[in-house]
Amino acid sequence: MRNPEEQLEQIKEIRSMMERSSRFISLSGLSGVFAGFFALAGVCAFYIFINKQLHFEYSDLAREVPIDISLSFKRFCIIDAVIVITLSLLFAMFFTTRLAKSKGQTIWDSTAQRMLINLAIPLVAGGIYCLVLLKYGWFGMVAPTTLIFYGLALLNASKYTLDEIRWLGISEILLGLIGCHFIGYGITFWTFGFGIFHIIYGLFMYVRYEAKPVEKKYW
Repeated sequence: MRNPEEQLEQIKEIRSMMERSSRFISLSGLSGVFAGFFALAGVCAFYIFINKQLHFEYSDLAREVPIDISLSFKRFCIIDAVIVITLSLLFAMFFTTRLAKSKGQTIWDSTAQRMLINLAIPLVAGGIYCLVLLKYGWFGMVAPTTLIFYGLALLNASKYTLDEIRWLGISEILLGLIGCHFIGYGITFWTFGFGIFHIIYGLFMYVRYEAKPVEKKYW
């Protein structure tokens, strides 16, 4: 007959095995940190472009509805976004793969596939919708709209990964909704959502799940 402590340990082990089989728990906090830095770099490049090339302030562009957007400006926005997303994904794959290997877990299983599918559906829909907004000159709505759809994507994928993703998604949605009421400051909300929030979230996740506690030495 096993004692209560052994039974409790067995229950914890079973629960841990069930969690690993139903959730992708190898997301690295460092990927969030780097995604935040890449987002901030993308914003800096955007500001430099509109100030040096177009001689406009973002608030002036955003408040004009609709605005006649040049092809070169649309091209720059798309290229800037693609570079930020590509770098973020590459670093996310690198750090997440490294973390999964350190835990002896597989990086590409059915749980990871379900998570990515649930993440991709709102992201793709949001990306197409933002292109439509750009096409018809509703430039000021693009930044808050990306926050809303990104938050929906995180919320949709959170049931297959760590619970902290859900709260990040809710935060992004709320930030995007607030940004819709302050059109001239949409890029500021975007900077906080994709930049600052990602860095804070990534550092929190790294400290909580990845950083090894420092061993105290007594002399």
